[in-house]
Amino acid sequence: MNQRSRFPPGIGGDRGNNMGGNPNPNNNFYGRNPNPNPNPNPNPYNNNNQHLQPQYQYVQRNQQPYYQQNQPRQQFRQNQPHQPQSHLQRNQLHQPQSHFQQNQFHQQQQWTRRNSNQIASGSGVEMVKHTPPQIREIDTSSENWKEKLHIPAPDTRFKTEDVTATKGNEFEDYFLKRELLMGIFEMGYERPSPIQEEAIPIALTGSDILARAKNGTGKTAAFCIPVLEKIDNEKNAIQAVILVPTRELALQTSQVCKEIGKYLKIEVMVTTGGTSLRDDIMRLYQPVHLLVGTPGRILDLTKKGVCVLKDCNMIVLDEADKLLTPEFQVSVEEMINFIPVARQVLLFSATFPVTVKDFKDKYLPRAYVINLMDELTLKGITQYYAYVEEKQKVHCLNTLFSKLQINQSIIFCNSVNRVELLAKKITELGYSCFYIHAKMLQDHRNRVFHDFRNGACRNLVCTDFI
Repeated sequence: MNQRSRFPPGIGGDRGNNMGGNPNPNNNFYGRNPNPNPNPNPNPYNNNNQHLQPQYQYVQRNQQPYYQQNQPRQQFRQNQPHQPQSHLQRNQLHQPQSHFQQNQFHQQQQWTRRNSNQIASGSGVEMVKHTPPQIREIDTSSENWKEKLHIPAPDTRFKTEDVTATKGNEFEDYFLKRELLMGIFEMGYERPSPIQEEAIPIALTGSDILARAKNGTGKTAAFCIPVLEKIDNEKNAIQAVILVPTRELALQTSQVCKEIGKYLKIEVMVTTGGTSLRDDIMRLYQPVHLLVGTPGRILDLTKKGVCVLKDCNMIVLDEADKLLTPEFQVSVEEMINFIPVARQVLLFSATFPVTVKDFKDKYLPRAYVINLMDELTLKGITQYYAYVEEKQKVHCLNTLFSKLQINQSIIFCNSVNRVELLAKKITELGYSCFYIHAKMLQDHRNRVFHDFRNGACRNLVCTDFI
């Protein structure tokens, strides 16, 4: 028995010695190469025969790549005289999804690179560049800049006298930046409300303000507009801080600042408890001009040395009556000490308890006082109240829902347990109902609040934190 017959094809004692025939003399073995020439012909579609490369004869065992499975078979015919095809060439053309298609795919990549090089070298082919969507550029120096704005349709809903009883001033009378005016008008503001007429010009002078106004009369814009006006966007530092008591109010306030100041190129950051502290730290390493958040989280970032307030000369306390409760007052006063002494403090609230007066005497001794609260309720809105026993409250709500046409309602409770229990009972009565309280996860609270504002639910049961 021939000892070399046990070697696989191409391996043996006479390997390379018998160049004219089968390198393995055992007739029971057949090589994978049908061409007896150990140097196979070059690629038949390559006319350059000076650099000959051996063809790989391995059997393809893996599945084809996705791009090869979905591409139709194409044959590229080159301008060259017809030549007889050898057995190896015919085998390559009829081999499905073989090495020939891999060469074809690489050749297509080369053509793509060649086309891109021609475009870059200015070969006359126009190159289309896709850029991300940006804020519309409006020529602020032109006289008809206001006509080019996308101003929303006028609000035809009923407005109380607390909003309509103005002095007739316009936003242009305060000599605000043109970019800021563009954002104000595109937000839907037509003219300033009474609280805005009183607060904006005083805040622009740098004076401290103690403002008392009803909810829903435009307090947020009353301090956001002067804050955005006084920020220098070319200075990479936190120049103003807005403190709010709840996370939902922080998100709402930051959104108002972003929409009003979208043409000012001012970076607004919102930070609250319940969110990722690591993400807030990474965000503060980027430019931030205006910081909106709750006192605890901002104080934590300040103590860590990440939130630097040495260039902050303006601080706003919205819903000051809640910020100066024992829950927040220590954090608020401790954070104010990180701000330079030459600062401006704006204090807005609907009610002024004793704690607010003590804070004013300590930090705002010469504040300008604005009081638009001759009565607690909004003018033009009728309010009803009823004395109902505990066991009759659910029945009373059911009667109101069935007798009145209520688009949306907010039902306040004084405890978390009452919120969940009442929401369950309202749902059992057949009415759509969401509930929200401070012990819920922040993502869940944001989703409920967002869905309710978009009209996904008619009734919302909550605690007073909203």
